[in-house]
Amino acid sequence: MSSHSKIIAGVFVALFLSACNAEEGDLATVDYVDLERFMGDWYVIANIPTFLEKGAHNAVETYAINDDGTIATTFVFREDSFDGKRKEYNPRGWVLDTETNARWGMRFVWPIKADYRIVWLDDDYSMTVIGRQDRDYVWIMARTPTIPDADYDEIVNFVGSIGYDTSKIERVPQRW
Repeated sequence: MSSHSKIIAGVFVALFLSACNAEEGDLATVDYVDLERFMGDWYVIANIPTFLEKGAHNAVETYAINDDGTIATTFVFREDSFDGKRKEYNPRGWVLDTETNARWGMRFVWPIKADYRIVWLDDDYSMTVIGRQDRDYVWIMARTPTIPDADYDEIVNFVGSIGYDTSKIERVPQRW
């Protein structure tokens, strides 16, 4: 994808996501996120995908704290198959709630930002759920490419309990 095409795609995604944002409200986050522990690679196990993520294989989101405190994000996946074209997006995040570190803004293109909330995180930082106030998109992620079925079922039940339509959740194929 050309640089120009990436910018156009980024603008479209950002506009789409910002149009879906609601006023800050009642989608609760976890009590506290240790940002240093949260940084690194997260495999996308399942999601309610955005239009860019439909058909994604081997999806991985990586976070790193920049010197200015923002969060460098790299989202990579293969398009439509394990051998598909490699796609990469690099939104920038920043913590909006510094008491919990669990509510972020995510920007694909300035000045448009998207809602990003860490709504579930296990004690050892090996699995997490990222949600949005509008309950339109959700991401189930783990430090490993797969998780046990019992954990997956428990997490999907949790996602349903916070108001998501779990019939829209799709597993993301992972093969490494």
